[in-house]
Amino acid sequence: MRVLVLGSGGREHALAWGLARSDSVEAVLIGPGNPGTATVGANVAVDPTDGGAVVDLARREAIDLVVIGPEAPLVAGVADALRAAGIPAFGPGAAGARLEGSKAWMKEVLAAAGVPTAAHATFGAGDEAAALAYLESMPGFYVVKTDGLAAGKGVVVTESIDEARDAVRSYLSGDAFGDAGRTLVIEEGLTGPEVSLLVVCDGSLEGVALAPAQDFKRIGEGDTGPNTGGMGAYSPVPVATAVIVDEVMERAVAPTLVELARRGIEYRGVLYAGMMLTPTGPKMLEYNVRFGDPECEVVVPRVASDLGVHLHEAATGRLTAPITFTPDAAVTVVVAAEGYPVSPRTGDRIEGLDEAGAIEGVTVFHAGTRSEGDAVVTAGGRVLTVTGRGPSIADARARAYAAVDRLCWPGITFRSDIAATAAR
Repeated sequence: MRVLVLGSGGREHALAWGLARSDSVEAVLIGPGNPGTATVGANVAVDPTDGGAVVDLARREAIDLVVIGPEAPLVAGVADALRAAGIPAFGPGAAGARLEGSKAWMKEVLAAAGVPTAAHATFGAGDEAAALAYLESMPGFYVVKTDGLAAGKGVVVTESIDEARDAVRSYLSGDAFGDAGRTLVIEEGLTGPEVSLLVVCDGSLEGVALAPAQDFKRIGEGDTGPNTGGMGAYSPVPVATAVIVDEVMERAVAPTLVELARRGIEYRGVLYAGMMLTPTGPKMLEYNVRFGDPECEVVVPRVASDLGVHLHEAATGRLTAPITFTPDAAVTVVVAAEGYPVSPRTGDRIEGLDEAGAIEGVTVFHAGTRSEGDAVVTAGGRVLTVTGRGPSIADARARAYAAVDRLCWPGITFRSDIAATAAR
């Protein structure tokens, strides 16, 4: 099977890496890819959000499966274009991708499906006074989210009413995220461990849960500072027991798939359930419509069965092969550029890549890099995701950080506490 992976980040490097190791996969192409993906497959020039260009490329290269990595091509309907051309695509169509493309619509679906979630309300650009009044009615822990896509950064979680008010004003005015924020969702803050459950769906009313993961959104040690796209992750998650996973599948994922089907939406791809394990039970924070990043970098390396088979079966509507995982743990540490997430510095030469990747049990996935002559330089906020694998979370964590210590560039930024509590 010849597979095309769309995207250029750490998630796509991990997917290409996993597919290249699959017995069912003959060749992996990545469009447009990055210097890291070029080590496991062939990079090809294409705009992932241009459905026509992707279809042309897939036909030209005799592609048997297209795996769509980022959310933007899914929201743009690239999966629809591929399916219309008879090319299997792993990822939902534009209708299903609204779960991530519009948080307000996602909340509407949750309510219709009876899925437990936080109390919330939606406001538009002319509703500033009403939004600020709603904040005043809340008990004192505030969550403000852009309705549209904001690369994982359009969320403010705060106990400060002043910070929440500032977020409302900057979102609705368009100053912070343009049109993505002119509609926003305000939620009550929930407490408890946060867990990510990635569910592979084949268009039926059931999905298959992958190994749970936990990620770390805030830039600073101890979960401080602004939200980012993610600063690290680990899997397995001790608190996410089989009983918890079954409860989430039964009370959240299955009803959501039923509600989507009621609306005429056949969902194929990954349904990412971001949930909070509250004192009163799991509650859904959000759905995403693609592999989480950096969760993908700890879940895919633990897949023991054939990733290519699973993604192709989901894309063609017939999940039958059992998905199995290694007993090992995986921990990934995101290594970011100075100034991330607000204004990351780019263009710095990355030293130590070979040394980091040579450590046993370590894989260095490229997230925001580019080639410059014989050098690899920083080209984004999240530059690398360094994944360590080992027999325990503590071992995997030690390997990941040993590799991070080999890396160097001006202003290198990372958290030193990823999976620290779970490793004890």
